[in-house]
Amino acid sequence: MVFTTRLSGGKGGRNGLEAELRRLNVRQKNARPNHPTTCGKVERFQQTMKCWLRAQPCQPTSIDQLQAMLDAFVQLYNEQRPHRALPQRATPSVVYHTRPKATPTEARDGDHHHRLRRDVVDADGKVSLRLAGRLLHIGVGRTHARTPVLLLVHDLDVRVVHAATGELLRALTIDPSKSYQPTGAPRGPKRPQPLV
Repeated sequence: MVFTTRLSGGKGGRNGLEAELRRLNVRQKNARPNHPTTCGKVERFQQTMKCWLRAQPCQPTSIDQLQAMLDAFVQLYNEQRPHRALPQRATPSVVYHTRPKATPTEARDGDHHHRLRRDVVDADGKVSLRLAGRLLHIGVGRTHARTPVLLLVHDLDVRVVHAATGELLRALTIDPSKSYQPTGAPRGPKRPQPLV
């Protein structure tokens, strides 16, 4: 109730926090009650930050000192401290800067289709993409099975990018006449032709 009155079953209204956030033009988002996994990543980050703050030899005595310490922590966390969950123990900053960024483009000849989609390569080495009302399957390769990817779509041009490293796994132009877009790699060893 200190965070929101939205779930109280009452007739509406706002508590002090909600009124202040609205005054500051901040959109409030609350996790579902009794469902802590919704905020797991945020809570884990906050735990790391609190441990770091407690370990500092000089504790802050003012808001300005606390803000300076928080700024130092954010810089350390994003740009210096290796992250266990990232490939090659990269820093979040390195991963962010190596990923392709979706940017607005100029439409040249009428409307163009642009989008960014997140997916995971299935066990058979494919990802699915709905385009013009059709479900298409794009071969990426079994070596990338279960890899999280980003699909960058511009009309019929598609780029499949490793979501963690930014590595380009596949670039292709969709053939709208085919529901499966093969990788182009040969399908196993060539069988010898029988002699007749």
